[in-house]
Amino acid sequence: MPKRKAASRGFVRRRHARRRTEATIPTWKRAMDVSLVVMSLPVSIPLILAVMLWIRIVSRGPALFRQERVGHEEKAFTIYKFRTMHEGAQTRDHELHVARLIESDQPMVKLDELGDSRMIAGACFLRSTGLDELPQLFNVLRGDMSLVGPRPCIPDEHAFFTTAQRERFQVLPGITGIWQISGKNRTTFREMATLDVAYARLSSPGLDLTVLACTPMAVLRELKHYLRRRIFSPAPAHADSAVLEYGSPQLRGDRS
Repeated sequence: MPKRKAASRGFVRRRHARRRTEATIPTWKRAMDVSLVVMSLPVSIPLILAVMLWIRIVSRGPALFRQERVGHEEKAFTIYKFRTMHEGAQTRDHELHVARLIESDQPMVKLDELGDSRMIAGACFLRSTGLDELPQLFNVLRGDMSLVGPRPCIPDEHAFFTTAQRERFQVLPGITGIWQISGKNRTTFREMATLDVAYARLSSPGLDLTVLACTPMAVLRELKHYLRRRIFSPAPAHADSAVLEYGSPQLRGDRS
């Protein structure tokens, strides 16, 4: 009997904890997310099917990619994306690349632009247009993410945020956000964190609608940048050689 009471008290504490977490997410935000996702289905579903078909044609393996990310209140969740790398590709190069850019306070340029050999055909286009993130609409419906919010980071990247910068985790991560429409690949990690904290403090229905309205133009800018790079820029060096230049032991150690 005592064990049953103890278990019951534990369940109540967990239930109350969930209620407190839900209470920190504004009702307007949840209502806006669900309604806009449902309204977008006539357009998003055909796009999702088209991207899935393309990935299955040009590469082997599943179309979807699952990855652990850090989200609201610094809790881990599983994010869904379209797979843009060959099946079984290692992520170590990406982790070293991110570590170098953060520690040197350089713009967060993706490995795509350095000639990443792990990418499947058309991957750069999918990433530039954000089509690889369409499955995150499912994350929004589940309540793991919002349409607007800070980008959900990977666990290794989480260690780089200072205590002040971790205010960004007080809101749901988003598919788009202030950072995403502000030239995300041309801003530094510190600038990204500043924009994320600003959003956490100023979050409102009006701000979310403004960000959503600006997102199509931001996508077009990224697409223009991608096309210019493909047409006018010389073939980039292999990403693996670039990574080797800064794969020093100190970057492989504990960064917490």
